[in-house]
Amino acid sequence: MTDDDITQKIDYATQLIQNAKNLVAFTGAGISTDSGIPDFRSNDSGLWKQVTVDPLEVASLYGFRRNPQAFYDWVKPLAHTIIHAKPNSAHIALAELEKQGILKSVITQNIDMLHTRAGNSTIYELHGHMRQTTCIRCYVVFDGVPILEQFLRDGLVPRCEHCGGVLKPNVILFGEQLPVRELRDSQDATKKCDAMLVIGSSLEVAPANQLPVIAKRNNAKLIIINLEETHLDHLADVVIHARAAQVLPQILAQLQDV
Repeated sequence: MTDDDITQKIDYATQLIQNAKNLVAFTGAGISTDSGIPDFRSNDSGLWKQVTVDPLEVASLYGFRRNPQAFYDWVKPLAHTIIHAKPNSAHIALAELEKQGILKSVITQNIDMLHTRAGNSTIYELHGHMRQTTCIRCYVVFDGVPILEQFLRDGLVPRCEHCGGVLKPNVILFGEQLPVRELRDSQDATKKCDAMLVIGSSLEVAPANQLPVIAKRNNAKLIIINLEETHLDHLADVVIHARAAQVLPQILAQLQDV
């Protein structure tokens, strides 16, 4: 895709957003790569591409219960990156769009909390987050960041101060159901929107990847911004194969000039 192609597509995407009354954003790992957080599938930085263990084993609920140390050892580099990451220009642009009343909500597959740090307030985190941890024995909930910071210092599996049970970050592992309230609210927001901005998602993970399909069925305009092709590109009104941190600030600037 040439620079001229990208510019034309950005112009069209801006027009669609300007005409929307109920814009919803759907974000995946690609929006956070410019914050230093790896995505999952790209050949050069994808998290699944670089591990030497089977993520379906260590990042499953069964694997966590059987060997929590393996999970924490695997997630340690990612946890360190997430704790120290800062929102990039794409996150900031979405927060500004919400501030201006253009963007109604963000549905995200990410666990990195960067939308919150950027300033968005209506966020549906389909795959959980790291701001809390829960004891898998007594279910007491703790502030997650200090616990992860302690783990990064000592490498020990975090345990509940009340019962000694293992603490699990409030992220959705393989084998777990998505949080019911978050999924329901995401579906409701999707059905009400008249435009959906899909950013940095490969759209490979179900059931989250059905949300753009639902939006399109309800006659919403669909804008996809992703470096790689997705299997839903053919449904989109406009597809921009470029970095979100490059595209979203340009869209925001054009909307502010109107």
